[in-house]
Amino acid sequence: MKIIIVGCGKVGRTIAEQLSREGHDITVIDLRQDRVKMVTEKYDLMGVIGNGASHSVQKDAGIESSDLLIAVTDSDELNLLCCLIAKKAGDCSTIARVRNPVYNKEAAFIKEELGLSMVINPEFAAATEMARLLRFPQAIEIDTFAKGRVELLKFRIPSGSILHNLPITQISSKLRCDVLVCAVERGGQTTIPTGSFVLQERDTISIVSEPKSTSEFFRKIGLDVHRVKDAMIVGGGRLAYYLGHQLLEAGISVKIIEQNSKRCEDLCMLLPRAVIIEGDGTDKEILEEEGLKRTEAFITLTGFDEENILLSLFARAHTKAKLITKIKRTNFNEVIDNMDLDSIIYPQYITSEYILQYVRAKQNSRGSNIETLYKILDEKAEAVEFYINEDSEVAGMMLEELQLKQNILISCINRGGKIIIPRGKDTIESGDTVIVITTERLYDISDILK
Repeated sequence: MKIIIVGCGKVGRTIAEQLSREGHDITVIDLRQDRVKMVTEKYDLMGVIGNGASHSVQKDAGIESSDLLIAVTDSDELNLLCCLIAKKAGDCSTIARVRNPVYNKEAAFIKEELGLSMVINPEFAAATEMARLLRFPQAIEIDTFAKGRVELLKFRIPSGSILHNLPITQISSKLRCDVLVCAVERGGQTTIPTGSFVLQERDTISIVSEPKSTSEFFRKIGLDVHRVKDAMIVGGGRLAYYLGHQLLEAGISVKIIEQNSKRCEDLCMLLPRAVIIEGDGTDKEILEEEGLKRTEAFITLTGFDEENILLSLFARAHTKAKLITKIKRTNFNEVIDNMDLDSIIYPQYITSEYILQYVRAKQNSRGSNIETLYKILDEKAEAVEFYINEDSEVAGMMLEELQLKQNILISCINRGGKIIIPRGKDTIESGDTVIVITTERLYDISDILK
């Protein structure tokens, strides 16, 4: 596909990187020459310097022959204007980043009335993922499928766990829980395991199951399944607002520490049920005075990755709270992942996943549609949910009859709301949605076959 990306900030660069890996023809537009030069040289893309809302600039970028324009500048209004001009100039699909809370409430109206293919709010999406983690604090990462009926949940096996030295095939019979282990991370290596794989303590594993089965599984292996009762958030930006609102709606007490007095006043108006503290969240005396040792969740959302990391490491040494750390830069993720930071959230990765899902679905016109797509296991694998059409090659076949490629695992079948953790005799039928874990790049369910 021919794709134009307006805006070469962190989100724009991440999207350009992901889409260029997929082999798309990418052109970027930005007013800043240094940004355009950096992106075009790093990812071997075309670049245009100028205002992305200008018709002539869009023409120079090839809007008349483009399939998609993605506007991710720092201005919501500019992004919407870019998309409107692109619709008129090239009749292509359009995606806009819209971050303002006022617009967020009207996202469906904006999308429909302006003819946008997608409206993306990275902070709102990141807040939703964080809120999900705080409802199940033992998890490092949670992704959802089948409209929330299925979870892909990642956690670390604790020392002394019943899972230590247990072959995967024995989990169902020993624990009587309908869960599927779909990935194991051990010593820097990632494996999509077979049934004979033996789990070890300190492994990081990913399981697929229904939420009620997940809770039962965690109880049986001795892990707490209760959501947190309160959360302390350092940093009071948009993400803190979205997260605070979602947590308060879920009945979780919220305390936000923010040093900008004007922003504190705004947050008091926006979140009247939250406790807003004006102060420096990096001051350990303030953290201790405000109850760091007693809080059940500690979330670092300042604008600086270094502050977020140091604060989380400090909290790790002084509390047993669930930790969530926001990271903007992705070029040091291998180092960061080795730190004991609990859950790490990269907002721009969440945005790129939504866009990748849309682009792959638009490319596909065969026997299935991509419903959901997540990059998992530090970008080493993907979890893809397909909707199975009548003319799909796999429809009506038992799983044991399928000649699958290596590193492919069919982890779940959703049949009209009934969740099936599949075995060899199960079949895939038209109308099902099927979740596949893979290290391959898939555009259609038939891509799983040799």
